[in-house]
Amino acid sequence: MENKKQILVRTYILYVSMCLFAVGIFYRIFVIQFIEGEEWRRRAEANTTQLHTIEAVRGNIFDVNGALLATSVPYYEIAIDICAPSIDEKLFKEKRDSLALCLSNLFGDHTASEYLNILRKARNNRDRYVVLQRNVSYKNLQILKKFPILKKGSRGGLITLQTNKRERPFQLLAARTIGLAREGIKPVGLEGAYDSVLLGVPGKRLMQKIAGGVWRPINSEAEIEPKEGSDLYTTIDINVQDVAEHALMKALIKNQASHGCAILMEVKTGAIRAIANLSKGKKDSSYYESLNHAMIDANEPGSTFKLASFLAAIDDYDVSLDEKIHVGNGEVTYYNKTIKDAHPPKTPSLSVQEIFETSSNCGTAKLIMKYYSKNPQKYVDKIKSFHLDRKLGLSIPGEASPFIKDVKHKDWSGLTLPQMSYGYETLITPLLTLSVYNAIANNGKMVKPRFVNEIRRNNQVVKKFEPEVLIEQMVKLETVSKAKKLMEGVVENGSGKGLNIKSFKVGGKTGTAQIAKIGRRKGSGKTAYGDVGDRTYQASFVGYFPAEKPLYTCIVIINSPSNGIYYGGLVAGPVFKEIAEKVYSSGLEFLPPINKGKDLITKVPEGINTLSDELQRLAKSFSLPVKEVNSNQFVSRIKSDTSTIAMIENKIERQLKNGVMPNLQGLSAKDVLYILENHGLNVKIVGFGSVQKQSIDAGTKIERGNKVILTLI
Repeated sequence: MENKKQILVRTYILYVSMCLFAVGIFYRIFVIQFIEGEEWRRRAEANTTQLHTIEAVRGNIFDVNGALLATSVPYYEIAIDICAPSIDEKLFKEKRDSLALCLSNLFGDHTASEYLNILRKARNNRDRYVVLQRNVSYKNLQILKKFPILKKGSRGGLITLQTNKRERPFQLLAARTIGLAREGIKPVGLEGAYDSVLLGVPGKRLMQKIAGGVWRPINSEAEIEPKEGSDLYTTIDINVQDVAEHALMKALIKNQASHGCAILMEVKTGAIRAIANLSKGKKDSSYYESLNHAMIDANEPGSTFKLASFLAAIDDYDVSLDEKIHVGNGEVTYYNKTIKDAHPPKTPSLSVQEIFETSSNCGTAKLIMKYYSKNPQKYVDKIKSFHLDRKLGLSIPGEASPFIKDVKHKDWSGLTLPQMSYGYETLITPLLTLSVYNAIANNGKMVKPRFVNEIRRNNQVVKKFEPEVLIEQMVKLETVSKAKKLMEGVVENGSGKGLNIKSFKVGGKTGTAQIAKIGRRKGSGKTAYGDVGDRTYQASFVGYFPAEKPLYTCIVIINSPSNGIYYGGLVAGPVFKEIAEKVYSSGLEFLPPINKGKDLITKVPEGINTLSDELQRLAKSFSLPVKEVNSNQFVSRIKSDTSTIAMIENKIERQLKNGVMPNLQGLSAKDVLYILENHGLNVKIVGFGSVQKQSIDAGTKIERGNKVILTLI
């Protein structure tokens, strides 16, 4: 009996405890639902809905003529909410087959039946976010928006998420100068220098987290649209850039060199028209635009530095170009160091003019020692006055610091002055060397090299970059005149004689510098430059053209040629010559007036293959009215009457429209790349110059998305 009573008590206690526990649960539910409900709903909402950043479309980068160098191409993730309220069962059943067929025809990754299964499964599972395709182009998006159901837009369940990819239409051309700016990577080139200008203002979009942790956009009036970035109009001329890179590439391959650069600068303004930087790949023997050698390579310049030495002596001491210097057999010894000329002199005594023309190290050292041995600091100070001891302050980051040794420097020795005179024990970048030569071509005025003309927003000029003067008068005009005579003599009579051009005169200086070997210093048992047969060289040429009225200066550097020839005039000189000839032959500024007093054009040539916007620019420069055509239509010929020029559509354009691959041989990479990509083909360019081979033969049927490889020579 007693046991029964104990069991009953325990049962009551358990029952009461469970009732109290249940009351507590119901009380807590009541509190959460009615008292704290609003707060918990707010927290839940915060966890499932968030404001996400919408990337702004980055501004474009253009060349000096308006050709597109870099642009942000929009790509889209396409998803569908097949359970959207406006898609009732009747509409879904009527249009699902045709929608599946359209998707299959457009993307080609699934059959129509497979797409139909995807749509059915999403409908049955009440899936509100099904990704149909990623990386969809803007053009395909516009096609997709016309498909059944999806043509209703967001009401038809269409969900689009945009991302932007940076693309360079001309691929490798000026790639390092154009540069890139990506999160987590140090920005380089113009993309990095003007990142804040190009970036734009990001927007905001409300997104909701759904099953599977996927974020989907919510149509909301609170969405903040992003603002596009401003556009950059550079000084680069992509046609000249093509010439420079092609010429440099040929020289690097021919001489089996490590790397090189070529820069073309406008004399009066400092505008960089072309800047080519090519390096041999580590994995193969191909060359790429990987490093900006024009700015980052501060090396011993060798004989191109002699201009600075001659400028100093002439400006300080009014040295005559006819003054004779005894060079003997082309050797001179200072402190047990023998300085030798590459070639023995024709006579024991050479004039200052002849020393410069033949690039005599012996003569240069003796000239500078004659005037500055008692006061070497005066020479150093004069060299520094040419802006050779400090950076140019370029807009593009990464410029290396130059180095001019001071008399008080711990490594100054009795050999320093003679060796400095012909370009050793100093460190100078190619762009800095070019700027000094440009100053002489510009009658003594040194201007800063620049890469940008304007910043525009909505095609309105926001900022204009004017030429910036670094030194108003670097040396006396008399010194400038003598310096020009020295440089023109190099091409007419001296080490640059092979660079003579029939149609115009050139002035400049060859350079051949031994490259110091890392670790081969005093005490190593070897010289700093390697033993004979184990030496590497830097070949260079820098000059201006046309000599009568200089418009451009150009420097070419070829590093470590290994094909047995390393002299600047033979290795770098031909690159300079090719660039100068092609720029001169294509430049309107070099041409005399034509048909003066008559109709400007009496007959327009046919057989032109180029974009109509370029022909329109050409016609505009002649003040000729043009019959309007599509801005980027490709044309093969033009016809004129007394009032207008009309452009005729190209055969290539017609063939591509009809799905046939045209013959592209002989066309430039610039024109071919644009027209093929405009017709939906994936293009890979190999080499520089004009098209010599194409992977898809002319006359072959083609479809959008086909890949074509073009070999340029």
